[in-house]
Amino acid sequence: MRHRWLGIVAVVLPTILVAQTGRGPDAQSERGPYARIAILRPNDGDTVDFEAGYIRHLEWHRQAKDTWVWYGWTIWAGERQRWFVYATFGHSAASLDSPVAPAEDERDNISNVTPHAQYLGNALYEYLPGLSRGTGEPQPTAKLEFTTVDLVPGSAKPFETTLSASQSTLHGETLWYRMVAGGIAPRYVRLRPRASLSAILDGSSEQALPDGVKHLIAKTTVEILNLRPTMCYGLSPTRQ
Repeated sequence: MRHRWLGIVAVVLPTILVAQTGRGPDAQSERGPYARIAILRPNDGDTVDFEAGYIRHLEWHRQAKDTWVWYGWTIWAGERQRWFVYATFGHSAASLDSPVAPAEDERDNISNVTPHAQYLGNALYEYLPGLSRGTGEPQPTAKLEFTTVDLVPGSAKPFETTLSASQSTLHGETLWYRMVAGGIAPRYVRLRPRASLSAILDGSSEQALPDGVKHLIAKTTVEILNLRPTMCYGLSPTRQ
C-alpha cells in the first residue's frame, strides 16, 4: 500500500505544480503576438566594455539553453545615436511568464552589462497583423527603420482602422506593434527591415503614414538602426 501511495504522489505532484504555475515545460517557447523592446545607453567612453560585457551575457543565455531569440541593434540615425536596442518577438503571455532562469539571468546581467550602461526603457508590445505585412518577427536585415508614433488620447481605434484600410498598399516588410505597457500611451512602433540604407531612402515615399491619421498623431520619431549580429542570440541561419 505504501508503494501505491508513493506512485500516486509521483504522478499527481507534477500536475499540481503545473496547475499552480499555469505553465507547462513548453511555455517558454510558446508562440504568440507579444514582443519586448528595450533600450540601453552605453556609458560615455565605455562602449567597448559595454559591447564585450553584453556579448558575455549572451553567452550565459547560450549556456542556459535559452529558447528565446534576441535581436540587437545600434541606433545609427536619430537623437539617440549609438544607443543600443535589444528585443525579442513572437511570444505568448505564458512565454513571457517563463524566461530562462530569471534570477541567474539578472545576476549575470548585473555583472557584465549594468556597470557599462544605463537602462532607459523597457516596453511590451502586441503585434498587429491586420495593419502589417510580415510575420511579426522581423527579418534580421542590415538596416531597420524604426518609427515611434505617439497618438493624442482616445485616438487608438480610428488610427488602427485607417491603417488597416491601407494594408494592401504596403510594400516590403512592414510590422506594426501596439504598446501594452512601458511608456506614454497610446503608442505604436513600426519596424521596416531593409537590406541597405539605399533601400530605405529609395522607399522614402512609402514612409509616410496615410493622410487620414495625421490629425491623430501627437509625435512621430523615425530612426535608422544597424543590426549587430555579434550582439544577437538565437537567430537561425534562414533568418540571418
